[in-house]
Amino acid sequence: MRRSPMFAASASLSLALVPALAACSGGTEGGGSSAQTGGFSVAVAEPDHLTPGRSTLGSDELRVLFAPLVKVDAKGGISYVQAKSVTSTDARHWTIKIRSGWKFHNGEAVTAQSYADAWNATAYAPNGWAGNGQLAGIEGYSALNPAKGKPKTKTLSGVKVVDATTLEVTLTSPDSQFPLQLTPLQLGFYPLPKAAFKDPKGYDKKPIGNGPFRMTSAWKADEGTTVSAYAAYRGTKPKSSAITFRSYSDLGTAYTDVQAGNIDVAYVPVSKYGQAKADFGDRLYTYEAPSLEFMGLPLKGGKFDDIRLRKALSMAIDRSAVNKAIYGGLYTPATSLTPPSEVGAETGICAACAYDPAAAKALLKEAGGWSGELTLTYPGGLGLDELYKAVANQIRQNLGISDVRAVPTADWAEFSEKAFGNKITGLNHAHWGALYPSMQATLRGIFTKAGGCQVCSHYSDTDVDKLLRQADSAADTSSAARLYNDAQKRVLKDFPVIPLFYGSYIYASTSRVSGVSVGPADVDLLNVSVVG
Repeated sequence: MRRSPMFAASASLSLALVPALAACSGGTEGGGSSAQTGGFSVAVAEPDHLTPGRSTLGSDELRVLFAPLVKVDAKGGISYVQAKSVTSTDARHWTIKIRSGWKFHNGEAVTAQSYADAWNATAYAPNGWAGNGQLAGIEGYSALNPAKGKPKTKTLSGVKVVDATTLEVTLTSPDSQFPLQLTPLQLGFYPLPKAAFKDPKGYDKKPIGNGPFRMTSAWKADEGTTVSAYAAYRGTKPKSSAITFRSYSDLGTAYTDVQAGNIDVAYVPVSKYGQAKADFGDRLYTYEAPSLEFMGLPLKGGKFDDIRLRKALSMAIDRSAVNKAIYGGLYTPATSLTPPSEVGAETGICAACAYDPAAAKALLKEAGGWSGELTLTYPGGLGLDELYKAVANQIRQNLGISDVRAVPTADWAEFSEKAFGNKITGLNHAHWGALYPSMQATLRGIFTKAGGCQVCSHYSDTDVDKLLRQADSAADTSSAARLYNDAQKRVLKDFPVIPLFYGSYIYASTSRVSGVSVGPADVDLLNVSVVG
């Protein structure tokens, strides 16, 4: 799940994706109602939907209500959950074997058909489900998403049910990263029971999953719900008996509620990064997410055509100083285009990401200098003011450009309209958060014409496209990683964007719980237990 790509808070976190935050609602003190059930409480955003393929703001809830086919660890290793195996001999034709004996919370067997039905519903354009694009690589997707008119079919030709536990998937082209796409944050790949289609409206408020927790009462708007451990779950059992999800519309309120002991686990908002270590100590949990914070700029027909100017602007920024002053050291200065949390990603390959004000000034002079105003446009109301003021100050001081301004828009909507309308003439805020930890997701998303964030970079190149295709078709993981790294190095030769930081998933907790950890799929709620 990813909100608009230029400001999606590190991929998956439901609460962090709320663009405008106001006040807390719902719940009780002392850890909420879960304190009475032996469970714990978690702050989340009000979900838009709780049907996996439809949801953009229900990730935390859905990742405990459903089990993914596979999961990935911090080192990029894949392990199977609902799947028994995911195999291919050519990276295009895949066979997924699922474990027998697993059941949905209503007792219905989880079968290959459960996946086929869910994937078809998600990919069918008239349904308008948010996860639709996650299925785009499967053969038959274009027939379900025609450029004009209504689809003439409702099923993906590339998804075939062989038997109750076997699914054959044919992709439009070879894709070595397909198994990584089946990991928890790609909500469009979860299965659905028959009940999801019999009463879609009711199901959306009280989904029936195949995961370690079951929903015993429907979601209550602006309040939340409590989910209970599912005794018949065939996977690794959770370490708590219940989780109460409390709906918040303000990250700051959730943060102070953790401090007060009113909620057990919450995401830390950017505005609190500078104080979070002092406030929580060893109850602060971080993971370098598969996301990139960077600045885009118009590449054609203007001053920014000169690569020396682009590199000069980048080398004038002291990322470490900004990170320490604004983020309390919780971010990591970017030294590549692909975060190290993505499988096989190389870092330390962006020479122009190193702070070198003298060299930056010399490059600017070679490029003919700068005259007039230089603007850094970013969405207002999202806590980015101090970041862009600091970057503007560094460019002004280190390059001697007198008129550098950090310019916020009124809100995200105005920023999005300007960015997608190519109305920004200077530097602009950009962010990409990958839903699966592969360099493929970041490089294709930002640096190809079909990418969701191509408007962030305004860049594509045939050599890069060729390298990405070769990586997708690679016979093994190491070969794919080498080719993806070659692709990012090729992009860096053109230096079309200015990398700033790798993003992070950052959470805080009360002392009432233990076992909180954060990894590739965001916060892991299954290993959290109540102390005492």
